[in-house]
Amino acid sequence: MTTGTHNARADARNERILININGELFPREKAVVSVFDSGFILGDGVWEGLRLHRGVIPFLGRHLKRLWEGAKALDLDPAISPAALGRRLYETVDANGMESGAHIRLMLTRGIKSTPYQDPAMTIGGPTIVIIPEYKAPDPELFERGLRLHTVHVRRGYADTQDPRINSHSKLNCIFACIQAAKAGCDEALMLDPHGHVATCNSTHFFIVREGEVWTSSGDYCLDGITRRNIVNVCKAEGIPVFERNFSVMQAYGAEEAFVTGTFAGVTPVAEIDGRAIGEGKPGPLTRRLRGLYQELIDGETARGRLC
Repeated sequence: MTTGTHNARADARNERILININGELFPREKAVVSVFDSGFILGDGVWEGLRLHRGVIPFLGRHLKRLWEGAKALDLDPAISPAALGRRLYETVDANGMESGAHIRLMLTRGIKSTPYQDPAMTIGGPTIVIIPEYKAPDPELFERGLRLHTVHVRRGYADTQDPRINSHSKLNCIFACIQAAKAGCDEALMLDPHGHVATCNSTHFFIVREGEVWTSSGDYCLDGITRRNIVNVCKAEGIPVFERNFSVMQAYGAEEAFVTGTFAGVTPVAEIDGRAIGEGKPGPLTRRLRGLYQELIDGETARGRLC
């Protein structure tokens, strides 16, 4: 059975969660949006994944900044300020009595259409904003065994077709990649850019360790992940050589270590790519060190309190 980084054990508390739709709380079974919503009809919207740690959403300001940049690219007016949306997020987790071990999906769509058609002029009313908080913790077994990746044929495309830097609801290329990896018996897909260089995974960012250096992609064909950027900055602060550069799958095969990053699971080791063991096929020392340093960064961010 394959398990991606979002694999988590079922939690009965999630049956009783309250979901925020446009500022109003609904029980899970009554939380619905219109079939005419732009997000449902067209994937017209942007989203963020957030974590709750000791009552605080780490790096919330940076997540909201990215959401606003994506919305501006789509010419989508959120009709709310970042500060007000930050307060709404906290109101939602507080209404659910959540403190830690929660994952939040924040979704912003263009809103309801008068008819199922792509033209934004067909939108009536304001945007739709949905906040889904769930009790969801990363599977600790994934860190011990590491992920199995499969290099897929689906590429991360050019910005003039669909800019991969936008965290949009239109995720079909990543879904295709995820399906191909699962059919190959692996946990996640390793995706290349149009030039054949490693770009990213279908839901996480990819790093390798070669001769004490940490490499990740150039960033030209992937979302500027917040955890990705944090790990790059942690490496710089700790004097660990880190490079955002082009590299091939062959160079990934020959790495001593590999890992992926994401808001949900933080730093997760990669044990295997395309049937080839990476290093010793288990979490390496630098991966373990970076995982610890990232946790320290989260703890420091949490200590600052609720900031947007």
